[in-house]
Amino acid sequence: MSIRLGDIAPDFTAESSEGQIKFHQWLGNSWAVLFSHPADFTPVCTTELGSVAKFKPEFDKRGVKVIALSVDPVESHLLWIKDINETQHTVVNYPIIADPTLEVSKLYDFIHPNASDKFTVRSVVIIGPDKKVKLLITYPASTGRNFTEILRVIDSLQLTANYSVATPADWKQGDDVVVIPAIKTEDIAAKFPKRFTKIKPYLKITPQPNL
Repeated sequence: MSIRLGDIAPDFTAESSEGQIKFHQWLGNSWAVLFSHPADFTPVCTTELGSVAKFKPEFDKRGVKVIALSVDPVESHLLWIKDINETQHTVVNYPIIADPTLEVSKLYDFIHPNASDKFTVRSVVIIGPDKKVKLLITYPASTGRNFTEILRVIDSLQLTANYSVATPADWKQGDDVVVIPAIKTEDIAAKFPKRFTKIKPYLKITPQPNL
């Protein structure tokens, strides 16, 4: 099975380092990031899980839950967490799903046979409060993820979910945004009273509306 943008994130029940997870129930009305790891006790994954633990306050500030997945069992996860806490100088403060049967990994298309038929690739799924998939990114096992970029994407997704704007290349909090083409030029001033600049008929920018 494969999932695409706009699909409802598949529901599942699984054990985790923090007990049983009924995924949709756990999601509630929150945004969430689900990210997969090839295996426990692997070097790149260890740094990633430590990085997410350090960024947890930033995810919390945005109302975003984080949850990891690895194909190893809970007992292994609990031992690995001790290593992560020790080597990354942090405390893992979110659940890691145990998926030894690959059931969840197959639901989310985390197994790519050309890479490995036993281990997940390094995927990221961002899920909105409507439980729909908002973003899919897949990295090779050798490349650690940039969680600063994932937070930036969440900022963009949350902004565009609430305002009729899109974010341009390399956008970050505080930068100007793009007015979506569906809004007529004569209606922009009322919707975005700060100001707007018409660069081309199809390209209009305005200050970030929620600042």
